[in-house]
Amino acid sequence: MIANLWDSSATFRRGTVEKASFVLLNQFDLTLTALAMYFGFSELNPFVRHLVNIPILLLVIKLAIPLLIAWLIPGKLLLPSIALLILVIVWNVKELILFLF
Repeated sequence: MIANLWDSSATFRRGTVEKASFVLLNQFDLTLTALAMYFGFSELNPFVRHLVNIPILLLVIKLAIPLLIAWLIPGKLLLPSIALLILVIVWNVKELILFLF
């Protein structure tokens, strides 16, 4: 059972749905962050708050790190992170909608 779980690490051939979801949700979070910054919101994460001042570095880190994590971690172990990302995105969308209306 555990050996089967680790078969999806260091590859995109197994656990593809989970890995693609993780990467795409991270990119959607980056898009929402950029949109919120455009509307004048401040970033709550202190690390990302510093990176917002260097957009190319923010893009590289927010793309490279999720890809590396998706590559190394088995797909099933990404499920809690995917759930957390969904909650963060829903909260961000709610805040943006409340701000706009």
